[in-house]
Amino acid sequence: MQLLTERLRLRPLTVADTDWWVRLHADTRVNEFVGNYTAETAAARLRAIEESWAQRGYGLFAVESRATGEAVGRCGISWYEPFGEAEAGWTLAAEHWGHGYATEAAQALLTWADESLDLPRLIALIRAANTGSIAVARRLGFRPLREDTFFGGPGLVYARDRAAARE
Repeated sequence: MQLLTERLRLRPLTVADTDWWVRLHADTRVNEFVGNYTAETAAARLRAIEESWAQRGYGLFAVESRATGEAVGRCGISWYEPFGEAEAGWTLAAEHWGHGYATEAAQALLTWADESLDLPRLIALIRAANTGSIAVARRLGFRPLREDTFFGGPGLVYARDRAAARE
């Protein structure tokens, strides 16, 4: 399973990506919004992602440059149990911010989800200070839904209905 865009390749994340996952989240510019991981917590998170792929048919992808093979970030869909909804998310290494990779990867993800998954709505959980992620969400057709508490703090919930996205 992989998704291809003009510049990117998306492939499911696995436990083999543990070291890279830890490095991605070690950058304070990244973990300000998504937290950081030890090798143990990263491996546990990646096992859960593998289980999601097996059980739900979706999960998180590694986002890689097609030109270099370098992993530039991650994006995908996760089940967020506290809200009982599927969440679309994207996180890029800080050195790759500002190149349109998040929008490009997430657009490929949404196209695939609309064509392949029975998910009438996706939410995006975003910290209010994460203006870059809010801009990506808006470009992708997500709209503000509400303020809420998630992952231990306050944030914004954006939503994208599949039916509205097709109009």
